[in-house]
Amino acid sequence: MHPTLEELLSRGLVLLDGAWGTELQARGLVPGECPDHWNLTAPERVAEVARAYVEAGSRVILTNTFGANSLCLAAHGLAAQAAAINTAGARISRTAAGSAAKVFGSMGPSGKMLMMGEVSPEQLQAAFAEQAGALATGGADGLVIETMADLEEAKLALAAARTTGLPVVVCMVYDSGKDKNRTMMGTTPEQAAEALTAAGADVIGSNCGQGVEGFVGICRRLRAATDLPIWIKANAGLPTVEGGKVVYHTSPEAFAAHLPALREAGAAFVGGCCGTNPAFVRALSKRLAAG
Repeated sequence: MHPTLEELLSRGLVLLDGAWGTELQARGLVPGECPDHWNLTAPERVAEVARAYVEAGSRVILTNTFGANSLCLAAHGLAAQAAAINTAGARISRTAAGSAAKVFGSMGPSGKMLMMGEVSPEQLQAAFAEQAGALATGGADGLVIETMADLEEAKLALAAARTTGLPVVVCMVYDSGKDKNRTMMGTTPEQAAEALTAAGADVIGSNCGQGVEGFVGICRRLRAATDLPIWIKANAGLPTVEGGKVVYHTSPEAFAAHLPALREAGAAFVGGCCGTNPAFVRALSKRLAAG
């Protein structure tokens, strides 16, 4: 096991952070604006989000770089700034974390359909390698490849991330099928866990796609298919649109009530995804302290 992971896990279950996009929107990010670009244009507001999660009790915080691979940034005319955006994102979170938390660089999907030939495997891996290298340069302690629906894309991202020597987490999103236990491409938790373990991931997990109650079963299935630590970041339920705004209805306390079940199912890292915020981390911390 990588020393960074050994250090984190030596103190028991690790609390992660929550959503970043909605926190940036609360600070003025306009819908359609590139959130990752704020690492260069509004670093103080990005730092506010990072600090809020550290103060809430997160032992690992991510970076504002989910869509910062060059293929995603190209849609905003920012592909040439990919390295700068990722390095800045890592440095912002690194400064905010201090000695209280570790920083894992966020790497999201490319938005390109590999199987449809929109991008070649070589182009995809090169884009992820550029991002991973820049996050490492900025001081990230680890990398998390998240919200992946295509297992082949996840494996290419993993191969690129591993070149940094940092520990790598890979998370798929299970939001399809009758029981929401497959990815959009039809991959099961067992298939993902086995393939990603063989490909050299350090941690296997799932994020986004559904509310926390659905993650208990997914966590249990991942745990049964791999000996690697399990990383879980669930949504605060499924959203509705009210008055033109996206609203999540799961409260921090209701979310945290599932922590014992996730722990029993084998989760080693637990945090939140869409709809969660620092209040959710505080609720998880309180529930964890209660035993």
